[in-house]
Amino acid sequence: MKPHWRADLVAGAVVAVLLIPQSLAYAMLAGLPPQVGLYASLLPLLAYAALGSSPVLGLGPVAVLALMIAQALAGLPAGVSAEAGALVLAAEVGLLLAAAALLRLDALSSLLSVPALRGFENGATLMIAASQLPVLLGSAAAGFTLPDLARTALAGGWEPASAVWGGVAIVLLLWARRSGRPMLARLAPLVLLLLAMALSALTPAADGVAQVGALPPLTLAPSLPALDAALWLQLLPQAALVALMAFVSSFAVSESLAQRRGEKLLPAAELRGLAAANLVAAVSGGMPVAGSFSRSILLHEAGSASRWSLVFVAGFMALAMGVLAGPLAHLPKPVLAATIVLAVLGGFTGRHYAEAWRYARAEGLLMAAVTATVLLWSVGAALALGVAGSVALLIQRTARPHVARLGRVPGTQHYRNVERYAVECQPEVVGLRIDESLVFTNARGLVDAVLARVAEHRARVGRPQRVLLLMAPVNHIDVSGLVALQDLQAALQADGLRLELSEVKGPVLDRLRAIGWLEHRDVSLYLSHHEGMQAGEHALRPSLADMDAPGQL
Repeated sequence: MKPHWRADLVAGAVVAVLLIPQSLAYAMLAGLPPQVGLYASLLPLLAYAALGSSPVLGLGPVAVLALMIAQALAGLPAGVSAEAGALVLAAEVGLLLAAAALLRLDALSSLLSVPALRGFENGATLMIAASQLPVLLGSAAAGFTLPDLARTALAGGWEPASAVWGGVAIVLLLWARRSGRPMLARLAPLVLLLLAMALSALTPAADGVAQVGALPPLTLAPSLPALDAALWLQLLPQAALVALMAFVSSFAVSESLAQRRGEKLLPAAELRGLAAANLVAAVSGGMPVAGSFSRSILLHEAGSASRWSLVFVAGFMALAMGVLAGPLAHLPKPVLAATIVLAVLGGFTGRHYAEAWRYARAEGLLMAAVTATVLLWSVGAALALGVAGSVALLIQRTARPHVARLGRVPGTQHYRNVERYAVECQPEVVGLRIDESLVFTNARGLVDAVLARVAEHRARVGRPQRVLLLMAPVNHIDVSGLVALQDLQAALQADGLRLELSEVKGPVLDRLRAIGWLEHRDVSLYLSHHEGMQAGEHALRPSLADMDAPGQL
C-alpha cells in the first residue's frame, strides 16, 4: 500500500459516517428493508475499487436511483418480494453496463444534456422530499407522483407523535448545518439516529410512532438472483433507465472532480467498475448503486488519494453491520425520513432554471418539462423525455449549418463575419466559413445556405467568380456531408462559379485525398484563407457592415 494510506483511512472513516444513515434511508425510500442498503454499501465498493478509475467516487445507494427503483418494483407479480426484485434489477443494471463497456459505449454519458440531467435530478429531489412527508407526519398517504400523494392524503390522517419526532429531527439537523461547523454537520445524521434509537429503546417516548422493526441478522449470504425469465423481462426496461441514469450521473460526478484534481479519468474503466459493483450487489443482497455527489465531494475534501479509501469505507460499513443489527429495530421512521429530506433538499437549487432560461430558452423549457414529468408522471417518462429532448435540440441546432460570409479586417490577414465587423470584400471571390462538421443532420441544408450567401454577396458587392470555403471549424465530413459538397460544387459550376477550399484539417483532408475527391472535382486547396483570397485579388471594397467599432466575433 502506498504511503498515503493514512489519508485514505481518514477519508474512508469520514464518508462511512455519512454513508451509514444514507444507506438505511435510501433502502427504505426504495421500498426495501434497511439492511439492503448496508449490503449495497459493502462488497460493491470493493468491486468498484478493483476496476474503476476515480479515487473519489462515493459509490453506494443514491436518492435518485432509490426513487427509480421504488417505481420499478411497484408492479412486481404476486409472490415476488421487493428484495428479490431488487437483486434482479441490480443484475440487469450490471449486465447492461458490462455490455456497454464491452462495446465501448462510454459515449452514453452524452445522451442526457446538462439541462435534462439537472431537471431530472431536481424533479427527483422534490419528489423524494414529498414522498417522505407522510412518513414524517405518520400519514398513510403514499405514491410516486404528486397526484398519487394528493389522492391518498385525502383518505389518510396523521399522527401527532410522529410529526413531533420528525419536526424535532429536522430542526436539529438544520441547526447542525447552520452551526458553521462542518464536522458537526457531517456527524449530525448518524448521531441523531443513534440518539433516536436509544430514546426509543429505553423510554416510552416513541410509543405509537412507526419504527423500523426487527431485522434479520446482518450477515452477508451470497446468492444468485431469482432465475425467473418473466421477472427479468418485466424489469428490463426499468433496468435500462436505471443503468443509463447510474452511469450518466456517476460519470458527471467523477469527471468534474477529476478535472478539479488534475487527474485523468477513464470512461471505459468507469463503466467496468460500475458494472462490477452492480453485479456484486446482485449476489450479495444489495440494490442498484451509483456515485453520490455529496459523498464524492466529502472523499475529495477529506483527502482521498486512491481507491483504497473505498476499501476503508467498506471496512467501516462491515463494522456497522455488526453493531447496528439490534438497535435498528427501535429506529423511529420519522427520524429516518427527516435525514432523507434534509439530505436531498440540500442539493436542490432553482438558480439553474433561471440561468438556462436566460441563456437558451429551449433548454430552459426542457429542464422545466423534465422536472414536471418526474413530479406528475414518472421518473421513467422523465428520463425518456430528457434523452429525446436532448437529441431533438441537438438535431434542431445542427439541421442547418451556419455559414458566415467573411471579409478582411483592413490592414491585416484576418477574416471575420461581415455582419459583426467592419471588413473589406472582393467582388470576384465569396469568402465563406463553415462553422460546424458536415454530417447527415445538416448536410441537406449546405447547398441552400451557401447559395444564399452567394446571392447576398452578388447583390451587395458584385458578381463573383469563385467561392472559397474556410474549413477550419470542420472536424468531420461523413458520407452525407461529402454528397452535399458534391451537390454544392455542381450547383456552383452550373452558375459559372468555381468551388475552392482553405485550411482543411488533416483528418478531413486525408479522407478527401483517399478517394481523390479534390482532383476529380477540380477543387483548389489553399493552406491559408488569406492565400486563397489573394489568388484572385483585385480592388478591395468595403462591405455594407456597420463601419463603427467592431463587434464581437
